[in-house]
Amino acid sequence: MKTFINESMYEVYFILKNEIKKLNPNESIYFEIINPDIDANESEKKPIFKGYKALTNLAEILYCKMLTPKIITETNVQIRFKKLNTNVSFHINSDNNSEKYGKDSLFAAIKKNSEPSFVIPYIEALKRVQLEHKIRVLNLGINSGDEFEIITEVFNSINHIEFVGIDYCQSAIAEAKERFRNQENFKFYAHDINELESLELGKFDLIITIGTLQSSNLDFKLTFMNLIQNYLHKEGALILGFPNCRWIDSEMIYGAKMPNYSFSEMTLLYKDVYFCKKYLQQKKFQVTLTGKEYVFLTATALASKPKQ
Repeated sequence: MKTFINESMYEVYFILKNEIKKLNPNESIYFEIINPDIDANESEKKPIFKGYKALTNLAEILYCKMLTPKIITETNVQIRFKKLNTNVSFHINSDNNSEKYGKDSLFAAIKKNSEPSFVIPYIEALKRVQLEHKIRVLNLGINSGDEFEIITEVFNSINHIEFVGIDYCQSAIAEAKERFRNQENFKFYAHDINELESLELGKFDLIITIGTLQSSNLDFKLTFMNLIQNYLHKEGALILGFPNCRWIDSEMIYGAKMPNYSFSEMTLLYKDVYFCKKYLQQKKFQVTLTGKEYVFLTATALASKPKQ
């Protein structure tokens, strides 16, 4: 078991990277470090890592999951990184049929409602658009209803709101209907977003869509502009979620990745975000960008004067 004492961060990374290459998925590497909890000003031994956040970040960069540390001595701890299976990801599935996102898919194994970096920025976005004052809310790409579930957990006065969720995946919508079977103000449709007009939905006070408009079977710009022009009230609000992460072996890994790149490359993400921001500002919306692993674009009509 390797013990790191005076190595630089790059040396630590380089050594671990080469050792992890030798592992099979789900195997672990162990190494020892000076306890990051030790105050560097009160000890002769200086920790390489200033906190456990740095270690979890390193594990993520190495496509690993950090497991619970073990105290070895008064000053040292044992760290264990478990190698992720990079072949277990819905992103590498080229099948574009609707059940790619169904209840038995790799996508269904993702639990983004357990990720603070998704949940907290999403809740803050809902507060910025004053969800409680809306009458009709549309979510495109609702899947099995995670974003609606957060709303029911956080907001109390929502019985007056009509919630409409749409997704192309039949099994996901069936699961959403089951989850909200006792709440009459939640409606779900298994339907192609490209044919939205056939549902005759009318207009909404708030539209939410997270990681959906970037789907390969949608024309991103045309679909986005159609939503603003035909489905959003003039004084309505919008929450767009742009994934700046990948899901590998059910772990959230920071950084969007374009096809044919072996590393995170976020040009397309920034391009899409900027297009939406500029378009909405031209339509007299106030736009904010928040988040990290998920970039949340929140837009409110200037006339509605949202609370800060």
